[in-house]
Amino acid sequence: MNGSEATIEVIATPSLGDTSYLLVSGDEAALVDPQRDVWGLTDSCTAKGVRIRYVLETHVHNDYVSGALEVRAATGATVAGPARAPYAFDHLPLAEDDEIRVGDATVRAVETPGHTAEHTSYLVFDDAGTAPTAVFTGGSLLVGNAGRTDLSGSGRTEELARAQYRTLRRLALLPDGTRVLPTHGAGSSCAAGPVSGERTSTVGAERRTNPVLTAQDEEEFVRGRMSGLPPYPAYYRHMAPVNRHGPRILGGPPALRPLTPNMVEGLAGGGAQIVDGRDRAAFAAGHLPDSICDELDERFASLVGEVVPFGTRLVLVLPEPAEEAAREAAVQLLRIGYDDIAGYLAGGVDAWAAAGRPLRSFRTADAAELAGHLDGRRVLDVRPDRPEGGIPGSLAVPLAELPRRIGELPRDREIWVVCGSGRRAAVAAGLIDRAGIPVTAVISGGAQELLAHP
Repeated sequence: MNGSEATIEVIATPSLGDTSYLLVSGDEAALVDPQRDVWGLTDSCTAKGVRIRYVLETHVHNDYVSGALEVRAATGATVAGPARAPYAFDHLPLAEDDEIRVGDATVRAVETPGHTAEHTSYLVFDDAGTAPTAVFTGGSLLVGNAGRTDLSGSGRTEELARAQYRTLRRLALLPDGTRVLPTHGAGSSCAAGPVSGERTSTVGAERRTNPVLTAQDEEEFVRGRMSGLPPYPAYYRHMAPVNRHGPRILGGPPALRPLTPNMVEGLAGGGAQIVDGRDRAAFAAGHLPDSICDELDERFASLVGEVVPFGTRLVLVLPEPAEEAAREAAVQLLRIGYDDIAGYLAGGVDAWAAAGRPLRSFRTADAAELAGHLDGRRVLDVRPDRPEGGIPGSLAVPLAELPRRIGELPRDREIWVVCGSGRRAAVAAGLIDRAGIPVTAVISGGAQELLAHP
């Protein structure tokens, strides 16, 4: 070892609002809370002569499939995690004050229950250091907020909220300069409300500015954890069981196969769901029957997780270049456990139409067209929450609930679907069109424009 100060690389996954960390000291490393698609990172470490000795898990994740076993399979690293985590695979359990060495750095476990019952944070000490230089806080102390405490079931929310309160006060006692390195951040539904756009912080900065550390007593804190929490995607309830058991090891990114129209038709007939990743206007103009619209952007997989039942076989229709799009779509889906991807339609919608197969379409509009002309129109608002109380006279069904509540929608006249920006409205319109209900999707603008001009 060269005795140099440890470095910590920040590895963000904006599509899920999460961050992993690579702690490197000398020629050894520990990877904290890795995503499933870690193969590029492990290859990079090997090329640099850095050995990943440990994978550290702060908790059993609820929002993504852990990459811990992928790292172990690729590098031989030891998977270490909370002693109270009921993992079904071999791992090194770490309880309060347990330590591991990574090069010249020491990593010490600190039990920090709250976000989950087993949650554990990790202090980092440089060689011979008496004060920690950093703390991996997982889903406990976030930048500008804290991790939510209701993901283990409503029956445990109060118990975990009280534990989280004590955890946060304990972390706030760390030295001001200690770097705060949380797993969850902006864009993650594991956060208990708004968080900063910054991925990392310091204990001193959080003590001064974070609402969960400023002027809240325990009862006030618990009340805040018990009500008003934002909804979380339906797929979350499947993640912890997968991570406790240990996900299937992939060994690398899969290559999705191109499918003919005949193959797609057969797969759809056998129960596969067709997901169209083209832009919303193109989907509305012409799409495969029974397909749903979900633009291939950074929210692609999370919206699949809201409206497609976990475990469903998927067939993709993709924008060009299709092979590049297939790689991006597959990685996003694998991160949340949607592993059964049959392939993608070669040639896209054009190939489908050229084979003599039918297309469906529906009307689109922008919010300006609807603003000021709500009278007589049936408006469906599919936003996950409506803090201002919603659009007067509208129906309100969050997108995540729409698949199971589609039968509640009236069928006697056209439905105009709105959300905040048009993104969710396009997904919802595909579901409504599939059900045979006349629909217009407001794909540009949304509810705020309508509220400004009722």
